[in-house]
Amino acid sequence: MQDKLAPGLYVVATPIGNAADITLRALDTLKRADAVACEDTRVTGKLMMIHGVSTPLVSYHEHNAARMRPVLIDRMRGGEAVALVSDAGTPLVSDPGYKLVRECVAAGVGVTALPGPSAPLTALVLSGLPTDRFLFAGFLPNKQAARRTAIGELRGVPATLVFFESAQRLPDTLADLADLLGGREAAVARELTKLYEEVRRGPLPNLAAHYAQAGPPKGEVVLVVGPPGAEAEAGEADVDAALTEALGRLSVRDAAAEVAARTGRPRRAVYARALELAREGTHGGTRG
Repeated sequence: MQDKLAPGLYVVATPIGNAADITLRALDTLKRADAVACEDTRVTGKLMMIHGVSTPLVSYHEHNAARMRPVLIDRMRGGEAVALVSDAGTPLVSDPGYKLVRECVAAGVGVTALPGPSAPLTALVLSGLPTDRFLFAGFLPNKQAARRTAIGELRGVPATLVFFESAQRLPDTLADLADLLGGREAAVARELTKLYEEVRRGPLPNLAAHYAQAGPPKGEVVLVVGPPGAEAEAGEADVDAALTEALGRLSVRDAAAEVAARTGRPRRAVYARALELAREGTHGGTRG
């Protein structure tokens, strides 16, 4: 018979997609715990069935967390070991687990962390963007005005930015990021570690243009945006050449939009330059 775990809370990271991405220590802890506190018993139950773990599950999520925290702490004070997991990845990252940890600390209950999978770190590694300094900013607000305010507050942060985002809101969020942050390099990481994993990289305006046309993707999304100075902008001569060509077949407004998306330059700046070229008579396009 295996030795009993010491009483306390065990924060266990679980796979973000591929069920094989779980550590030996995590499996051992889940098997030896007295209970596993999880967001959705169906999701965790499926993972545990795959790995042959039969420990009883206890529901712990944002809707019952306030009621369940004292119950779980009483069990741990009574000598039980409780493993805390999220539906995927490392608990406490955008879930109510941090409140349980905080109250365990205040109550003198031991807390042990078992590191493992993390969607923000996986996306950061795959993005190709600077990793020496980064900020995980969770989800941006749903409503556009609040979202743009939040982006503005993060504009000057000298670090790579990592966000969770719903696939449905992704086109709108990318449009706001491109408008407020210009041509910073970015990456959209989708379905990480799963069968249809995809990472699309490029300047924010290019990514915004792609998803505006293609529509929301399927699956779970992590968005990574490079720090200030991580712009992928064409030189002035390249922009002028591209505008001259585009103005020969498009209106000023449409030409500017096309070139901004292609070069990663802020749309307003490209539009202003397009107007200058139009006044100089260097194209055959129409204004508008």
